[in-house]
Amino acid sequence: MERGSKVRLYLTIVFLGMAGGSIYCLPYMRNILYDAQMKASGITNMQLGLFMTMYAIGNTISYIPGGILADKISPKKALVVSLLVETALGIVYAFHPTYVISLAVWFGFSLTSAFIFWSALMKTVRLVGAEDQQGFFYGLYYAFNGLSGAATNAIAMWAYNRAGDDVILGFRFATITLAVIPGLVAVGLLFLLNDKMLRGDSESEDEKFHLNQVGGLLKNSQLWLFAIVVMVGYGLYSSVAYFTPYLTAVKGISISDSGMVSILRNNVSLLMAPIGGIIADKVFKSTAKWIAVSMGIVAVLYIVCMMLPDSMSGSAANAYTVLPSFMTMMMYGTLFSIMSEVKLPKVVTGTAIGLASMIGYSPDFWYSPLFGHLIDANGNAGYNMIFIFLIITCIIGIIVCLIILRNKKINSNE
Repeated sequence: MERGSKVRLYLTIVFLGMAGGSIYCLPYMRNILYDAQMKASGITNMQLGLFMTMYAIGNTISYIPGGILADKISPKKALVVSLLVETALGIVYAFHPTYVISLAVWFGFSLTSAFIFWSALMKTVRLVGAEDQQGFFYGLYYAFNGLSGAATNAIAMWAYNRAGDDVILGFRFATITLAVIPGLVAVGLLFLLNDKMLRGDSESEDEKFHLNQVGGLLKNSQLWLFAIVVMVGYGLYSSVAYFTPYLTAVKGISISDSGMVSILRNNVSLLMAPIGGIIADKVFKSTAKWIAVSMGIVAVLYIVCMMLPDSMSGSAANAYTVLPSFMTMMMYGTLFSIMSEVKLPKVVTGTAIGLASMIGYSPDFWYSPLFGHLIDANGNAGYNMIFIFLIITCIIGIIVCLIILRNKKINSNE
């Protein structure tokens, strides 16, 4: 595969990170514009919640067919078209934020982000990077993903404030900003990507994806091991958010102080992802080994978290929570690079990602209700139960990684 110059290669990764970071800002705009969105649309909290329900439904039914389609068509076309359609939907919503149109738009967002975009995006990161640098390139992608998401939201808030006290006008300015940025990224990818670059190293240029290959993929145990690793890793990643209520409820930290550090835990910590990738590629020379070790470290850090003395100051406890968060992000950024290690064929990469994502991102459906129940039923003791649950998932992840390594050894001896 021709990668062109290193400058173009790294610029491509930057733009892929920008694509992944900016395209999700619109569907999750309530994170920064909750009250303004309700006022502009004239809706209730429950109705706003139903936007995300519609989005989740669309995501669930999109992953597998989107993954298959991502293998059938050019990844470049999939990414560019998805980003441009997202821009169009965002502009429609900016001028017509009525409840019914909003529901349709949020379902549309699921098609632009989870249908062919997600599988095509992860496939593209795999194809543009060399096989022995997969951890680093996925880590680099996630670093720019985090920076792009933070920058996009910051620019949108700047646009919102340009309207002064006019909430509805400010909301329109912000929404248009959130819509335009993915479109600009699409233009960049249009010039950076070329189909020849995305054919891969080891695949024959004449080899094409065929639907009957899905059956063989479903029978491949490596796919399901990969999916479980993603589920455990994503579950740990999404659960970092629970440090915020833990610190306020158990350690007595102010909402303001905990919120400030949560930005470090949830956003800035993604800058650690390339470091995790370098460690996986250069130190362990195996993503599975790195993920197993990092999950072991995360488990130990959660055990220590449960043992923090009551006499420990709130600020010290707040600072400590950065450690498991950073370690989790270093691991999370390398999850998809394990595809090369489990030897999933490049020609079915999109389909594999779609299938794995169905399981891998399932924590979005059941972690929050489970954790919420544990806290409601047990009060502050519920947080230790959450930590125990996460420790158990780390052990499961380690076992699966060891199975992957065993299979790799067996296959190498055949």
